[in-house]
Amino acid sequence: MPRLNKFTFSIVSQTVNKYIKIDLPSNDNIQSSFLDRGYNHVGSYADFNSTTNVARCHVYSLPYRFEIFINLNNFFTGGMFNKVRCVFMNDTSSFEHELFALVSQAFPYLEKLYVCNLQAQKNKQHSSTLIVFSHLVKLILSPAHVNYAEQFLFEENTRLPRLIELTIEYETLAIVTNNFTNDAARLNCANLQNIHIVGSFARPESFHHYFPLL
Repeated sequence: MPRLNKFTFSIVSQTVNKYIKIDLPSNDNIQSSFLDRGYNHVGSYADFNSTTNVARCHVYSLPYRFEIFINLNNFFTGGMFNKVRCVFMNDTSSFEHELFALVSQAFPYLEKLYVCNLQAQKNKQHSSTLIVFSHLVKLILSPAHVNYAEQFLFEENTRLPRLIELTIEYETLAIVTNNFTNDAARLNCANLQNIHIVGSFARPESFHHYFPLL
């Protein structure tokens, strides 16, 4: 491609290193391979799960030009992604408060967030730093540990002033709202217009009072 002047890319790869032993490059190796060829504006992060023998890598050109950012995990180091409107987070290690704070800063115009993580948070005593997702309108917490519902819906941890759509398991929602009676999650749930409940349930009377716009 002799006339190619610019190449904008976002490449996500996954390798199952189980039956054939493969020497997988580290994130430093990946960065060096681009720098050695004169490509300075490249971001990347890579991880290897020794339990599942699965390695994942995300390599992307900078500045990031896409609206979707997938497979964000604990190896994400930040940056500025002004064009991104949708983020998919998943990992086999717990997500902590500090990572969500980093995400809120790196994606200032984020509108949709998918959180998939079944591991309990290790640090339940969250930092005093209040996280704000100013533009988030859609939040998907499934499958996810109840800690992530507490992380996002409790106003002492996170503020979601524009949240109008939530996907969550019924048992999780009942726990974090104390069967739709406590005030801890009331502020972030006040503007919800759609709730997609995972699992069967019967709405108690308190459900309707807790979500007045449904």
